[in-house]
Amino acid sequence: MTLESGDGVALTQALVRCDSRNPSLFPGAPGEHRVAEVLRDTLTSWGIACSLRQVAPGRPNVVATIPGSGGGRSLMFNGHLDTVDVAGMSHAPFDGTLSDGRIYGRGASDMKGGVAAMCAAAARLRGRLKGNLLIAAVMDEEWESHGTRALLREGHRTDAAIVTEPTRLRVMPAHKGFVWLEVEIHGRASHGSRWDIGVDAIRGAGLVLTELDRMDRDELPARRHALLGRPSLHASLIDGGVGMSTYPERCLVKVERRTLPGETNADVIAQFEQCAARVRVARPEFAIAVRMTFAQPPSDVAPDSPIVETLASCVAEHGLDAGMEGMSAWTDAALLNEAGIPAICFGPGDMGLAHADEEYIHADEIERATEILVAAAERWCN
Repeated sequence: MTLESGDGVALTQALVRCDSRNPSLFPGAPGEHRVAEVLRDTLTSWGIACSLRQVAPGRPNVVATIPGSGGGRSLMFNGHLDTVDVAGMSHAPFDGTLSDGRIYGRGASDMKGGVAAMCAAAARLRGRLKGNLLIAAVMDEEWESHGTRALLREGHRTDAAIVTEPTRLRVMPAHKGFVWLEVEIHGRASHGSRWDIGVDAIRGAGLVLTELDRMDRDELPARRHALLGRPSLHASLIDGGVGMSTYPERCLVKVERRTLPGETNADVIAQFEQCAARVRVARPEFAIAVRMTFAQPPSDVAPDSPIVETLASCVAEHGLDAGMEGMSAWTDAALLNEAGIPAICFGPGDMGLAHADEEYIHADEIERATEILVAAAERWCN
């Protein structure tokens, strides 16, 4: 079915109807191939030349350029096509139903509505720009962001970027990063009756968790960011023990530490090593190892930077609140900023509905986002 050019609402419905669950998170899920084909075919029918760039088998990025006439700044619209799972959803996940002004379905808010808005804006901007507009609808943001990483490896660079994640049409120039760590505690296995030789690794993990609780209570609140507040940590997973009558020889605690702009992975590892060291001093019978397993950087663009001021002025001119907020979730904006592209988040939808048992987006938000993106691109690229 051919959609009317620039119709972001109908495009959102078409994208939601494609199951694009991320197979890195859910083995056997179909990935992004079908939704990428639908988006490519729609953009082509709207007169926008685009291509599928295979990042992994059956998992492409969709990349398109709206060429400018020359002499203007370039801009990227970036959004992701993959979604999380649908277990526990209270409505059909892939119907894309429009009811009472809302489109329901997995990915409606996170973030097929945002992808549709940026593509609808691109269709309306053809022939109106001096600088180039790059459209990047990427795969795998929900796992390790291989889509945007591949985009950058291919050499795509613009003077600024807007990532159309769900922000409730607020301008969000910053978000936290995160570091995943494992803390492995070793004791000594023995029969449960041999208290004299057994060393309980799970109790050792409890001592480590007490130190982490102290860090979260006493140290982290002292660090602040104007839009993001304080950093945080939480113990995500714990595993240890083999039986009721056996002293556990090993316990593994997995922790997520959310980081502020300016904090490095090395800073976080050093903090955790200090906690482990305090436990070792008090209880030398425990062997404790700290290792980082994965990390994504924070993102921060100054509120008075040109791209933020451009977008905020367009938001205000459309009668909306142009105040700044911090983004609650991690996004690919961090990778773009790390590559030297000032990237901020703005889009339709509510991150509070992302990954939820009921996910929807207001259709009128998609249209308003489209109009604002058109205005921002015209102002920036011209």
